[in-house]
Amino acid sequence: SAPRCHVNKQLLNVRVLKGEPAELSCTVSKDGVTGTWFKDGLKLTSMEGVCFKKEGLVHKLIIDKVEDIHAGKYRFKSEDIKTEASIFVEDPPQVDKVLLKNLTSVPTVVKAGQNVTIKIPFEGRLPIRAAWLKDKMELADDTRIRVDKTDTFTKLSISSSERKDAGDYKVRLKNDSGVLEINLKLMVFDKPQPPAGPIKVVESSANDITIQWKPPKDDGGKPVQSYIIERQQVGKNEWVTLGETPRSCTTFTTNKVEQDMSYYFRVRAVNAEGTSDALESGEVKAVSKATPGAPDPPEIVSASRGTITISWKAPHKSGSSRIVGYLIQKRKKGTMTWLPVNSVPIADKKLEMTNLKKGLQYEFRVAAVNAAGTGDASEPSKPAFVRDSTKSPGQVQDLKVSSSDSSSITLTWKRPEANDGSDVKGYEVEMRSSNNLNWTKCNALPIETTTYTVKGLQTKEIYFLRVRALNDSGPGEAAELEASLGPAPPVVPPRLLIDATVKSFLVIKAGNTIRVNIPFEASPDPVVTWLKDGHPLPSQATINTKDGTTQLLIGAAELTDSGTYTIELQNGLGKRETFSFQVQVTDIPQPPGPIQLQENVPNTVTVTWEPSASEKWESNLYYTVLKRESQKGVWRVVGDLIYTNKFTFTSLIPGRDYYFRVVAKNNLGTSGPSETVQPWRIRKPKAEFHLKPQKYKGVNQNQPPRFLVLLKPHVVTTGSECRMSCAVGGHPPPKIRWYKDSRDLSNDPTYFCTNDFGVCSLVVLGVTKQDEGEYMVEAINDSGRAFSKAFLTIKGND
Repeated sequence: SAPRCHVNKQLLNVRVLKGEPAELSCTVSKDGVTGTWFKDGLKLTSMEGVCFKKEGLVHKLIIDKVEDIHAGKYRFKSEDIKTEASIFVEDPPQVDKVLLKNLTSVPTVVKAGQNVTIKIPFEGRLPIRAAWLKDKMELADDTRIRVDKTDTFTKLSISSSERKDAGDYKVRLKNDSGVLEINLKLMVFDKPQPPAGPIKVVESSANDITIQWKPPKDDGGKPVQSYIIERQQVGKNEWVTLGETPRSCTTFTTNKVEQDMSYYFRVRAVNAEGTSDALESGEVKAVSKATPGAPDPPEIVSASRGTITISWKAPHKSGSSRIVGYLIQKRKKGTMTWLPVNSVPIADKKLEMTNLKKGLQYEFRVAAVNAAGTGDASEPSKPAFVRDSTKSPGQVQDLKVSSSDSSSITLTWKRPEANDGSDVKGYEVEMRSSNNLNWTKCNALPIETTTYTVKGLQTKEIYFLRVRALNDSGPGEAAELEASLGPAPPVVPPRLLIDATVKSFLVIKAGNTIRVNIPFEASPDPVVTWLKDGHPLPSQATINTKDGTTQLLIGAAELTDSGTYTIELQNGLGKRETFSFQVQVTDIPQPPGPIQLQENVPNTVTVTWEPSASEKWESNLYYTVLKRESQKGVWRVVGDLIYTNKFTFTSLIPGRDYYFRVVAKNNLGTSGPSETVQPWRIRKPKAEFHLKPQKYKGVNQNQPPRFLVLLKPHVVTTGSECRMSCAVGGHPPPKIRWYKDSRDLSNDPTYFCTNDFGVCSLVVLGVTKQDEGEYMVEAINDSGRAFSKAFLTIKGND
């Protein structure tokens, strides 16, 4: 006999966007095979937009433009073969690409007080939930802000816009096929706020007054161009404009004052949108005299046995007249009493003091004197010892090379011996090459540690290096050595060593640590740069790079730390290496709001609930709906992966009590539940029966079982309920028994069977993938046996 035909390549499930083409194809082992295509158990003869092709051993079903009607389970069947697959039609929210580019790349700009209207038309499978967010908080309608939404567009309206309305907005469109997020920017320009106060009087004299203020906290969105200063004499109503200052200057001096008169001052900020309200000062008096301000603390020039020399600078404010001299005071460190050094002001700004006690520490302060009197004293100088003249430090000990590479040498040494090492203030390092007799100083400032790395050296060159200790008397005797560089390491272009331990997408719970280690190789050492969303890292992030590994560390992750992080390596070879990864900071969702139940369609219940507060920041959040049939029953999932706030539960059994529960979920876990308190029940109708007695005909009325309505194939979603029904005739009334894949379901509590005068139903509660298979209903009486079969297909929510 001829070999049987079989399928070489099965049909495969197809997931396709609405409006796109789709194709199902299978390959058989024999040519000349003719087969039939079925959809959801029904034979396909013709369907708009669908065609069938046979190319050799390949049989194809082609859909030019997929619509919702094309979703379902398809089967190709011939005499010996059968293969099945499903087409899932996805129709996520979409916005016109040109409009989307304009919205995201060009900010919306308005002037304060103008109305704002942003309308976004969209397409996609209904229902589509639209939400507008600002600063990660969903916008709610108030007296100025209104959010409108229809089946075809969403619109944000803001009346009389204000500066606080400016910022980054996000529009989130969501349906059961996906989520579309659109980022917008709104800019609201206004005149500046008043300059920040208070107005300070920097200097006041008989001839002039100097005032100072701070820039406004809000410049209105455009830079401040200048400040306008006005003056009003106390007791008069007229304000006089004194002048303007550029935006970089926040002080102003006026000489339009009279001695012993009092004034008010006010300052306004100006930008391209207008002039701010005024910042006003308190009463300011033009005083007749003013003493000098305090000088900076004096500096210690030298300290020796019985003598200390100090110097100082003139104060920034000389008062109402020139400075005629300075008064100096001293005190022993640790005491509170200041003693005068001179009673007559000296004009010089340097003083040598003698007759000081050896071994004590002294502090000094200076006050300037003018015609108005003695000004404020300076802050104290640093303490100075009275001691013998210092001698040069001794030679450093144990100078050696601790390490070297192709371009540097690292030196280490020890302090001079105890008798010669006191009062060491630092060290200096000098170098020269073997063909140069001149020494070059390596450090501009004294080195405080006992190690130093000399950089920028040439390979295959011999160098002479020397180190001296320093104190107040100058450098000590030098310690010297000869050194040469080690071999140059091979040049290695920068390369990131990305392996399985480096993840491209991280989900971090809020409050936990973000720690990412990226290994790399490069020679010479590369410049390592980290960015977040194309910008420098926030202040809470720290980077540690050493030994071929760079680490990103954020101690306590916040929701704002979510984004795209990029590491960039670059060295002198000119090659750049980059790697980017996503970080999603999230948390276990908050529970949904209260639940409402409605019977919009007979024998169904529509469950609606208030969104979880976590929707405002969590884009991967979804909901699961559960039900139970008594207060102490087991909760069963009836709907999962729900991205809206509504779910319709069908095939309710009349007369039963139902309780519902909704939880929010994301990648980290499940929220607490929101539950109904009162049960939901559909009353069981009472059937009315009218029995019409039959006349006895004296013949055998027994009839074997027969199916008036056959079982039909079903395709249902995971978690929902499935009711499979048929109609049976026969006399006497047949006994009904249900089977799944040849297994008797009579004693299985998972299934609920009914037989109402020949209408037989099997209810599968909360279907799972394990419920998929072939179901058979068998009818038996004394006259015979009949059966009907159908296949139940379970469709996942993903």
